[in-house]
Amino acid sequence: MNKKLKPRILTIMHQETSTPGRVGMMLEDMGYHLVACRPALGDILPDTMDEFAGAVVFGGPMSANDPDDYIKKEIDWMAVPLKQNKPLFGICLGAQMLSLHLGGKVVGREDDYAEIGYYPIRPTSEGARIMNWPDHVYHWHREGFSLPTDATLLATGEKYPNQAYSYGDKAYGVQFHSEVTHHMMNKWTTKAAYRFVLPGAQNREQQFEARPKHDPQIKQWLGNFLNHWIGNADKHT
Repeated sequence: MNKKLKPRILTIMHQETSTPGRVGMMLEDMGYHLVACRPALGDILPDTMDEFAGAVVFGGPMSANDPDDYIKKEIDWMAVPLKQNKPLFGICLGAQMLSLHLGGKVVGREDDYAEIGYYPIRPTSEGARIMNWPDHVYHWHREGFSLPTDATLLATGEKYPNQAYSYGDKAYGVQFHSEVTHHMMNKWTTKAAYRFVLPGAQNREQQFEARPKHDPQIKQWLGNFLNHWIGNADKHT
Protein backbone atom coordinates (compact mmCIF):
# COMPACT_ATOMS: atom_id res chain seq x y z
CA MET A 1 0.00 0.00 0.00
CA ASN A 2 1.40 3.39 -1.01
CA LYS A 3 1.68 5.95 1.71
CA LYS A 4 0.58 9.48 0.94
CA LEU A 5 3.59 11.75 0.61
CA LYS A 6 3.83 14.63 3.04
CA PRO A 7 3.63 18.12 1.51
CA ARG A 8 7.09 19.64 1.31
CA ILE A 9 8.40 22.96 2.59
CA LEU A 10 11.57 24.44 1.11
CA THR A 11 13.83 25.78 3.89
CA ILE A 12 16.54 28.14 2.64
CA MET A 13 19.43 28.54 5.06
CA HIS A 14 22.75 30.33 4.82
CA GLN A 15 25.33 28.42 6.85
CA GLU A 16 26.36 24.77 7.02
CA THR A 17 25.30 24.44 10.64
CA SER A 18 22.06 26.44 10.41
CA THR A 19 18.80 24.74 11.38
CA PRO A 20 15.14 25.74 10.96
CA GLY A 21 14.72 25.64 14.73
CA ARG A 22 11.26 26.00 16.17
CA VAL A 23 9.79 26.94 12.80
CA GLY A 24 10.91 23.58 11.45
CA MET A 25 9.64 21.68 14.49
CA MET A 26 6.21 23.28 14.25
CA LEU A 27 5.93 22.73 10.50
CA GLU A 28 6.83 19.06 10.95
CA ASP A 29 4.21 18.77 13.68
CA MET A 30 1.73 20.24 11.17
CA GLY A 31 2.52 17.38 8.78
CA TYR A 32 5.08 18.96 6.46
CA HIS A 33 8.36 17.49 5.23
CA LEU A 34 11.27 19.94 5.22
CA VAL A 35 13.69 20.13 2.30
CA ALA A 36 16.89 22.06 3.03
CA CYS A 37 18.58 24.29 0.46
CA ARG A 38 21.82 26.19 1.16
CA PRO A 39 22.65 28.45 -1.80
CA ALA A 40 25.75 29.78 -0.04
CA LEU A 41 27.18 26.24 -0.16
CA GLY A 42 26.33 25.68 -3.81
CA ASP A 43 22.80 24.25 -3.60
CA ILE A 44 20.61 25.15 -6.57
CA LEU A 45 17.28 26.86 -5.93
CA PRO A 46 14.35 25.22 -7.72
CA ASP A 47 13.00 26.97 -10.81
CA THR A 48 9.45 26.04 -9.85
CA MET A 49 7.49 25.60 -6.63
CA ASP A 50 5.31 22.86 -8.10
CA GLU A 51 6.70 20.28 -5.66
CA PHE A 52 6.53 22.55 -2.61
CA ALA A 53 3.70 23.85 -0.46
CA GLY A 54 5.75 26.89 0.55
CA ALA A 55 9.20 28.26 1.35
CA VAL A 56 10.91 29.75 4.40
CA VAL A 57 14.00 31.92 3.93
CA PHE A 58 15.98 32.11 7.17
CA GLY A 59 18.56 34.55 8.51
CA GLY A 60 22.33 34.62 8.55
CA PRO A 61 25.32 36.78 9.46
CA MET A 62 25.72 38.17 5.96
CA SER A 63 24.03 41.29 4.58
CA ALA A 64 21.37 41.30 1.90
CA ASN A 65 23.52 44.01 0.28
CA ASP A 66 26.60 41.78 -0.01
CA PRO A 67 27.93 41.36 -3.58
CA ASP A 68 28.08 37.55 -3.49
CA ASP A 69 26.44 35.88 -6.48
CA TYR A 70 24.27 33.60 -4.36
CA ILE A 71 22.79 36.63 -2.54
CA LYS A 72 21.64 38.22 -5.80
CA LYS A 73 20.38 34.88 -7.15
CA GLU A 74 18.41 34.26 -3.99
CA ILE A 75 16.84 37.72 -4.08
CA ASP A 76 15.91 37.24 -7.74
CA TRP A 77 14.61 33.72 -7.03
CA MET A 78 11.86 35.08 -4.81
CA ALA A 79 9.94 35.80 -8.00
CA VAL A 80 9.30 32.05 -8.26
CA PRO A 81 7.04 31.60 -5.20
CA LEU A 82 5.54 35.07 -5.67
CA LYS A 83 4.51 34.40 -9.27
CA GLN A 84 3.08 31.00 -8.34
CA ASN A 85 1.31 32.51 -5.30
CA LYS A 86 2.96 30.01 -2.97
CA PRO A 87 3.40 30.83 0.74
CA LEU A 88 6.73 32.59 1.35
CA PHE A 89 8.09 33.49 4.80
CA GLY A 90 11.25 35.58 5.21
CA ILE A 91 12.98 35.77 8.60
CA CYS A 92 15.45 38.62 9.32
CA LEU A 93 17.85 38.32 6.35
CA GLY A 94 15.03 36.58 4.46
CA ALA A 95 12.67 39.49 5.13
CA GLN A 96 15.36 41.93 4.00
CA MET A 97 15.93 39.97 0.79
CA LEU A 98 12.20 39.99 0.10
CA SER A 99 12.10 43.75 0.64
CA LEU A 100 14.94 44.21 -1.86
CA HIS A 101 13.21 41.97 -4.37
CA LEU A 102 10.07 44.09 -4.07
CA GLY A 103 11.99 47.33 -4.61
CA GLY A 104 12.75 48.24 -1.00
CA LYS A 105 16.07 49.03 0.67
CA VAL A 106 18.15 47.48 3.44
CA VAL A 107 20.21 49.90 5.54
CA GLY A 108 21.64 50.27 9.01
CA ARG A 109 21.02 53.17 11.36
CA GLU A 110 23.36 56.17 11.34
CA ASP A 111 24.14 55.54 15.01
CA ASP A 112 24.95 51.83 14.30
CA TYR A 113 22.29 50.77 16.81
CA ALA A 114 21.86 46.99 16.78
CA GLU A 115 18.97 44.94 18.10
CA ILE A 116 20.54 41.87 19.67
CA GLY A 117 18.35 40.39 22.38
CA TYR A 118 14.73 41.02 23.34
CA TYR A 119 13.08 44.28 22.23
CA PRO A 120 9.47 45.49 22.24
CA ILE A 121 7.25 45.57 19.18
CA ARG A 122 3.64 46.58 18.72
CA PRO A 123 1.17 45.51 16.06
CA THR A 124 -0.40 47.90 13.61
CA SER A 125 -4.18 47.88 13.29
CA GLU A 126 -3.89 45.40 10.40
CA GLY A 127 -1.48 43.21 12.36
CA ALA A 128 -3.81 43.18 15.36
CA ARG A 129 -6.70 42.21 13.11
CA ILE A 130 -4.87 39.09 11.98
CA MET A 131 -3.63 37.78 15.35
CA ASN A 132 -2.28 38.57 18.80
CA TRP A 133 1.37 39.60 18.98
CA PRO A 134 4.04 39.21 21.69
CA ASP A 135 5.16 42.29 23.61
CA HIS A 136 8.83 41.50 22.97
CA VAL A 137 10.61 39.45 20.32
CA TYR A 138 14.14 38.13 19.87
CA HIS A 139 16.38 40.04 17.49
CA TRP A 140 19.84 39.65 16.05
CA HIS A 141 20.47 42.33 13.43
CA ARG A 142 22.11 45.68 12.70
CA GLU A 143 20.27 46.51 9.48
CA GLY A 144 16.60 47.08 8.77
CA PHE A 145 14.38 47.02 5.69
CA SER A 146 12.12 49.63 4.17
CA LEU A 147 8.47 48.78 3.59
CA PRO A 148 8.07 47.79 -0.07
CA THR A 149 5.42 49.41 -2.23
CA ASP A 150 2.07 47.61 -1.90
CA ALA A 151 3.24 45.81 1.26
CA THR A 152 1.25 46.07 4.50
CA LEU A 153 3.02 46.88 7.76
CA LEU A 154 1.93 44.45 10.50
CA ALA A 155 4.23 45.31 13.42
CA THR A 156 6.52 48.17 14.31
CA GLY A 157 9.33 48.95 16.74
CA GLU A 158 11.02 52.00 18.23
CA LYS A 159 14.49 51.84 16.67
CA TYR A 160 13.58 49.82 13.59
CA PRO A 161 10.03 50.80 12.67
CA ASN A 162 9.43 48.02 10.13
CA GLN A 163 9.26 44.75 12.07
CA ALA A 164 6.75 42.65 10.12
CA TYR A 165 4.91 43.00 6.83
CA SER A 166 2.81 41.10 4.34
CA TYR A 167 2.78 41.25 0.57
CA GLY A 168 -0.33 39.89 -1.00
CA ASP A 169 -1.99 37.17 1.06
CA LYS A 170 0.83 34.60 1.18
CA ALA A 171 4.18 36.41 1.50
CA TYR A 172 5.41 37.64 4.89
CA GLY A 173 8.62 39.08 6.27
CA VAL A 174 9.65 39.58 9.91
CA GLN A 175 12.76 41.23 11.31
CA PHE A 176 12.85 39.04 14.42
CA HIS A 177 13.72 35.43 15.23
CA SER A 178 10.75 33.50 16.58
CA GLU A 179 12.46 30.27 15.48
CA VAL A 180 15.24 30.45 18.07
CA THR A 181 15.33 27.57 20.55
CA HIS A 182 17.21 27.56 23.86
CA HIS A 183 19.97 25.53 22.19
CA MET A 184 20.24 27.99 19.30
CA MET A 185 20.38 30.91 21.70
CA ASN A 186 23.23 29.23 23.58
CA LYS A 187 25.10 28.79 20.32
CA TRP A 188 24.54 32.32 19.02
CA THR A 189 25.45 34.03 22.28
CA THR A 190 28.66 31.99 22.47
CA LYS A 191 29.96 32.08 18.90
CA ALA A 192 28.88 35.67 18.20
CA ALA A 193 29.53 37.18 21.63
CA TYR A 194 31.85 39.71 19.99
CA ARG A 195 28.74 41.49 18.69
CA PHE A 196 27.65 42.45 22.20
CA VAL A 197 29.88 45.55 21.98
CA LEU A 198 27.56 47.03 19.33
CA PRO A 199 25.41 49.99 20.47
CA GLY A 200 22.09 48.74 21.81
CA ALA A 201 23.09 45.07 22.05
CA GLN A 202 22.12 43.10 25.15
CA ASN A 203 24.72 40.82 26.67
CA ARG A 204 24.31 37.08 27.20
CA GLU A 205 23.14 37.39 30.80
CA GLN A 206 20.47 39.95 29.90
CA GLN A 207 19.18 37.76 27.10
CA PHE A 208 18.85 34.63 29.20
CA GLU A 209 17.19 36.58 31.99
CA ALA A 210 14.58 37.84 29.52
CA ARG A 211 13.90 34.54 27.75
CA PRO A 212 11.62 32.89 30.37
CA LYS A 213 9.48 36.04 30.47
CA HIS A 214 9.07 36.56 26.72
CA ASP A 215 9.55 33.21 25.01
CA PRO A 216 6.12 31.68 25.85
CA GLN A 217 4.37 34.56 24.05
CA ILE A 218 6.75 34.25 21.09
CA LYS A 219 6.12 30.52 20.82
CA GLN A 220 2.36 31.02 20.92
CA TRP A 221 2.57 33.74 18.28
CA LEU A 222 4.64 31.52 15.98
CA GLY A 223 2.12 28.70 16.15
CA ASN A 224 -0.71 31.10 15.34
CA PHE A 225 1.29 32.71 12.56
CA LEU A 226 2.22 29.45 10.85
CA ASN A 227 -1.42 28.36 10.90
CA HIS A 228 -2.39 31.70 9.37
CA TRP A 229 0.44 31.58 6.83
CA ILE A 230 0.17 28.02 5.59
CA GLY A 231 -2.17 26.04 7.83
CA ASN A 232 -5.11 26.49 5.48
CA ALA A 233 -3.08 26.19 2.27
CA ASP A 234 -3.65 23.36 -0.18
CA LYS A 235 -1.37 20.55 0.96
CA HIS A 236 -1.75 18.52 -2.20
CA THR A 237 1.28 19.70 -4.13
